Amino acid sequence: MTDACPPRPWWKDAIFYQIYPRSFQDSNGDGIGDIPGIISRLDEIAALGVTALWLSPLYCSPDADNGYDIADYCDIDPRYGNLADFDHLVAEAAKREIKIIMDLIINHTSSEHRWFQASRRGEEPYRDYYIWREAKENGDPPNNWTSFFMGSTWEWDDQRQAYYLHLFDAQQPDLNYDNPAVIEEVKQVLRFWLDRGVAGFRCDVINLLHKTSFDDGRGGPILRGIEHYQTQLGTHRILQELRREVWEPYGAFTVGESFGVNLPEAQALTNPDPGELDVVFYFDHLEVDRIINRYGPKPFSAAKLMERLTTWQHGLDWNALYLENHDQPRIVSHYGDDKKYWARSANLLATMLLTLRGTPFLYQGQEIGMTNFDYTSFDQLDDVESFNVAALMKRFGLPRGLRWRLIRQASRDNARTPVQWDSWPGAGFTTGKPWLAINANATWLNYAAQDSDPHSVLNFYRRLIRLRRSCPTLLEGGFEPLYADRALMIYRRTPVDGSADPAYTIWLNFSGRTVKLPKAWLEASLTDARADAGPSCVVSNSGRHSLKGVLLPWEAVIIREGPPLAEGTEGTDES
Repeated sequence: MTDACPPRPWWKDAIFYQIYPRSFQDSNGDGIGDIPGIISRLDEIAALGVTALWLSPLYCSPDADNGYDIADYCDIDPRYGNLADFDHLVAEAAKREIKIIMDLIINHTSSEHRWFQASRRGEEPYRDYYIWREAKENGDPPNNWTSFFMGSTWEWDDQRQAYYLHLFDAQQPDLNYDNPAVIEEVKQVLRFWLDRGVAGFRCDVINLLHKTSFDDGRGGPILRGIEHYQTQLGTHRILQELRREVWEPYGAFTVGESFGVNLPEAQALTNPDPGELDVVFYFDHLEVDRIINRYGPKPFSAAKLMERLTTWQHGLDWNALYLENHDQPRIVSHYGDDKKYWARSANLLATMLLTLRGTPFLYQGQEIGMTNFDYTSFDQLDDVESFNVAALMKRFGLPRGLRWRLIRQASRDNARTPVQWDSWPGAGFTTGKPWLAINANATWLNYAAQDSDPHSVLNFYRRLIRLRRSCPTLLEGGFEPLYADRALMIYRRTPVDGSADPAYTIWLNFSGRTVKLPKAWLEASLTDARADAGPSCVVSNSGRHSLKGVLLPWEAVIIREGPPLAEGTEGTDES
């Protein structure tokens, strides 16, 4: 007698949607999104086809880094509501068969957290909850490490008469995972939220938890010292313990934000034996047009993007898929064309995201093609990282105009402008003054304008999600790269063993010009005759049924191999 196959995890079939609460929906006119606002929009989320929500931090926080500096892990910030509101959200989401995962930030806390305040005073048991070191003889910090937000990772504390470590902002001191009591505190936090009905966690910078040594770092001024804390053996041990003692017993789903993770590291983090995380967010598919980080641009190449996608599609049996989040520019302004071909390029990027193998994560506003902000000066920004990067650029002598151009295209505030629900003042987000300025294009680029338009970006996303969920090949089939060059990308999703669903070929033109399809590839694979098979062209963002040997500017096409689809199933779309 053989063991029965384990049930397919729910998260493999899920469509996740990330909500950045302060920018999603304001219910009381104070200009800040809140939990009642989220509840009021659950029907819109469900109509998209979403089955799980990832909530960015709702915890009590002084907001040095927009909630990623937590002052109380077990309470809701009053600006967003209270624990009763949260429980109501979980219940209302469940009625719509939507699960909720929380953002988990356990590398650091706020400097206002009671643990840190007690640690500053040297009080037990909190004295060693954080990483404290004495100054060098000349008063300098313990080593030369530099933080993610630029500058030293060390901050002097007069009360403790010592330096504390902060990989991010000085108001975000790092926890000390060499202290077993810290891990026990984290377990209690996890159980608190799991007992309230959450289905899991998105784990912030989760591969940075354990610091192996505190020797000086190598390299230049950016992230000097990272070799001493990025994806260390101690972090694996911490995650295995959390998995074994909390996540596994609760059946919790975990997705890890893994800074700088490469494929072997990701394979180790997601290996089911001994078990750490379910999936990870990696970054290099969004960096094919960047030098070192997103503030250094270089030309885009579809071939390079295909290479990186293929590495991850083949390297992991299953992983998270995403193109946007609260830390990235809007994808239609990054890899697309947010002007002449705004809708078509937004739909092309949707096609790519929703035809890869893995669990898709959408970010609020992505489904309507929201663009980068239209701000004109540094004064309009809120993001602490943007200010710190701009200061570093100034130290290096970059002219103000160039600094602004680089910040404008890469600032995290690009993703944080309020969701554009309608064309009225406040964009349907708030009746008050929004905490961050709303993009002026909300007068035409908004949810209300797209909801009933069959050719809108919103309805294109809805159709693609329905298609994905109805096709076993697109949901869990294999991935086969076929061809790519500077502008063109062609890949194939191969059928699942035993499924009647055939293969699908995806054709994408990442450029504003008509591209001739490679003749040798056409002769060896699909032909114009097959592409002309009418209903076999199940998705087109241009309205064409026939390719005729070319792809139009920003055209995306999904070809279903095999017999034509039955009448009434998904067909083409025009944008």
